[in-house]
Amino acid sequence: MKSKSAFYIVVLILVLTGLGLGWLRHVNLDIPLVPGRTRPVWHIEARIDFVAEGEPVKVNLDLPGSPPGFAQVSEQAASTGYGFSIVDTSTGRRAEWTRRGARGDQTLYYKVQMTPEPDAGRESRVKQPPEPETVYWDPLQATAAHQLEEQAWEKSSTPISFARELIKQLNASEPDQNASLLLSQYPLPELLMRLLNHAGIAARVSMGLELQDARRYQSLKPILEVFDQDRWVPVDPQTGSHGLPENMLLWHRSGKSLLDVTGGSNSEIHFSMIRQTLPAMDLARLQFHDGGLSRLSLYSLPIEEQSVFKLLLLLPVGALIITFMRIVIGIRTSGTFMPVLIALSFLQTQLVQGIAAFVIIVALGLMLRGYLSRLNLLMVARISTLIVLVIFLTSMISVIGYELGVNLGLTITFFPMIIIAWTIERMSILWEEEGSREVLIQGLGSLSVAVLAYLCMRMPIVRHLTFNFPEVHLILLAGILTMGQYTGYKLTELKRFGVMRNSG
Repeated sequence: MKSKSAFYIVVLILVLTGLGLGWLRHVNLDIPLVPGRTRPVWHIEARIDFVAEGEPVKVNLDLPGSPPGFAQVSEQAASTGYGFSIVDTSTGRRAEWTRRGARGDQTLYYKVQMTPEPDAGRESRVKQPPEPETVYWDPLQATAAHQLEEQAWEKSSTPISFARELIKQLNASEPDQNASLLLSQYPLPELLMRLLNHAGIAARVSMGLELQDARRYQSLKPILEVFDQDRWVPVDPQTGSHGLPENMLLWHRSGKSLLDVTGGSNSEIHFSMIRQTLPAMDLARLQFHDGGLSRLSLYSLPIEEQSVFKLLLLLPVGALIITFMRIVIGIRTSGTFMPVLIALSFLQTQLVQGIAAFVIIVALGLMLRGYLSRLNLLMVARISTLIVLVIFLTSMISVIGYELGVNLGLTITFFPMIIIAWTIERMSILWEEEGSREVLIQGLGSLSVAVLAYLCMRMPIVRHLTFNFPEVHLILLAGILTMGQYTGYKLTELKRFGVMRNSG
């Protein structure tokens, strides 16, 4: 009883481990659970134009770090004649182009691919709230600002509601003289930032890129951010709504400038973008890194080895099927796992051609094996002779098929020659001991199991899971172990009980 309990505990551990590791791989590496799923990707290009003055040039561009709602797929720069690197600074990531000397019009490009990711870029709670910046007004501005702040303060209870009341006053269809005075001297986002900081509420102006498909020469738009409780909250300066729109990429958040150009003048930056759709699996491969579960991914292997494992990892699926068909269903096959290897070879061919090739090779092999039995050869020599004959038959059928324009012969080379030779030997002995009827039963049983295994192994979901989630083989192992404990009647034995029921 204890051994049974320990066995089922092991099976449960295998299943839970397989499911847990597979789910972690799906979450951490963003590998889709089903094939064929697609995801949108934004290709964004930042173009920097300036006039070089013949001196050493250094260009710095602020880059999006972990923008809320987006995950970075890849990035690159196009800058002929310039050195390029990405520098991590205290204020965030910055792209840096350098050149010893340049003159005339210069153009630099930075390209990044972003995919929408609702949970990406979430800010952690800030333990130490930032101090509001000191704001200076002239006496007239100070009076107007004080009156606007007093009116908003009475109608608000939180930093966000206070900012919303200020926005209402400044965006009114007929603003009062205080709002008109300040708006005439400051842009709206900067004015809101100054008023909030003056009122003791930390605020800053960030820059966002509105993503629209197939747009060129776009500029960043200012976004007001207000510190409320323990995080920065984006607020629309026009409507007062908080939170970023779905298509807004927060590009620039640091206190430093967006673009710095040393050794040049008349610098400008524009953005172009296009929306594309990529298979989710391709997108996941682009985002693979060297740490964590990526080290255990088969995509880290050379392409040649990946191709081999794509087929090998289907074998456990075939093993599960043949275990079920033999133990539970009760189908008799020639050899234990020969049908699985035949099914694997069918994957390299078309099913009908593969079945025809298998039948022809085995039938001709049985005829030749009948002649070999008269020679009274030892088993080792007989098997070796069969292997040579099987290869010879395969070559002949390949040549004949090629000459006839039929692809039948060309696909046979994928068959496991040794296994076919052993199959012929076993069937020949079975013929001598049990008769042709048993040979026919086991031959058809082997072929039917091979076809069933082939149909399962060629399913896109099966090929996807076995290669991208190797942990699924632990679940297959648990299923095989569980069926190995089955000692009940096979389904094919129900026929005998039907006879007993009729006689009763």
